[in-house]
Amino acid sequence: MSARRRPMSLRRRLLLGILVPVVLLIGFNTAAHYRQALRVANTAYDRTLLASAKSIGEQLEVDGKDDAARLRATVPYSALEIFEADNQTRLFYRVSEQNGRLVSGYDELPLWHGHIPDRPPYAALVDFYDDEFRGNAVRVAVLLQPVASSAGHAIAVIQVAETLQLRRGLARDLLVDTLTGQAALVAVIGLVVVLVVQSATRPIRRLSDELRERPEADLRPLAARDAPRELLPVVDATNQVMRRLRHQLGQQQRFMRDAAHQLRTPLAVLKVQVQSALRGDVPPIDALREIGGTVDRATALAQQMLSLARVDQARHEPDVDAGDGPTDLGAIVRELALDMSPLIAGKDLDFSIATVAAPVAAPGWMQRELVRNLLHNAIRHTPPGGALQLRVSQDGDDAVLVVADSGPGIDDELRGRLFQPFSAGSASGGTGLGLAICREIVASAGGSIALPNRMASDGSVSGLDTTVRLPMSARASV
Repeated sequence: MSARRRPMSLRRRLLLGILVPVVLLIGFNTAAHYRQALRVANTAYDRTLLASAKSIGEQLEVDGKDDAARLRATVPYSALEIFEADNQTRLFYRVSEQNGRLVSGYDELPLWHGHIPDRPPYAALVDFYDDEFRGNAVRVAVLLQPVASSAGHAIAVIQVAETLQLRRGLARDLLVDTLTGQAALVAVIGLVVVLVVQSATRPIRRLSDELRERPEADLRPLAARDAPRELLPVVDATNQVMRRLRHQLGQQQRFMRDAAHQLRTPLAVLKVQVQSALRGDVPPIDALREIGGTVDRATALAQQMLSLARVDQARHEPDVDAGDGPTDLGAIVRELALDMSPLIAGKDLDFSIATVAAPVAAPGWMQRELVRNLLHNAIRHTPPGGALQLRVSQDGDDAVLVVADSGPGIDDELRGRLFQPFSAGSASGGTGLGLAICREIVASAGGSIALPNRMASDGSVSGLDTTVRLPMSARASV
């Protein structure tokens, strides 16, 4: 298996999130500034080319008119040296008549075949273009210069070409200066981001160090007084988890203490009974019968403790032991009523049952555990010959289970702690875990449970109506 990919740090996220757009923007901005600088440089150097062309035009003479006109030029190359900006840049020129006949200059300089723009950049008949001469890239200015004298008049085509070393050097210098400034700006932004992130994440690092250095059982809330406002929801959520864990751990510790106390009693009784049997204080049959009863009570207690632990695990880990899907609460009630019919018959109870199909999303084993505990409690508290009713109905989106017995009901003082583990409703029997298991099952299923007393017409308690409401499955067809 490949190693798990480590998540990107907050510092790297901010650096990428800020620097990438900034670099792209700076790139576009640099390119735009570079093109603008080139246009400015070309405009400045083109003005020099135009001045060179005008200087040549001032030294032209003409004989004749129209087609018979002939131009004369005496232009020494030294006259162009004043326009050369450095020792690398060279100027070349060509003076031609309109028909293309060379008058003076470099014959191999390509003849101009363009046209004058409608709106030339200067107050002259001038055009600028890029070309190549003697293997070098050149910038060429073309000036149509009228030449007139007492001997005649004509139009001269003056071309002045300049090599591009100086322009390209200036463009490189502009680009380097621009990139240097922009790189410094990016470096400053990156440094500021790193420092700001370092400062902003300092409370997070302190918080993580505090959690790392805590003892395992330390579930005190986090203080984090200097935490930034954006971190407060995380701190509050962590404190809520701490409180839940502390509450759950406290419940588990109390449960373990109570369970140890509850198991100690039958084990102590069992030890006394074995010692009594060994001494011969009671007949062997009676001793074995007493030992068997004690073992049964201890076994029932252990089974209910395991059931409570299983329900608690399913409540906090819903995906564990979730079952195969919705089951019919009505069918489960009928099934368990049949299984417990010997207990019902043993007390000669007036038993009745009425159910409808009510698919509940809770796992089937949870529903069976719930019904078994409620029905067992009802049978135990219903006097011999009393009435016991089981009803399953639908109320909107809920399935409603009612276990109505004719027992003594529940005192108000006892009702507040009846759902706590090992809080039995009477001292005559039971482990005190049945209703605690029922409460955990109902809470895990998102339902509710109530234990209202049923009042007779004379104001006395005639029984207990244990009422459970469980949300039905969305796939229910009835």
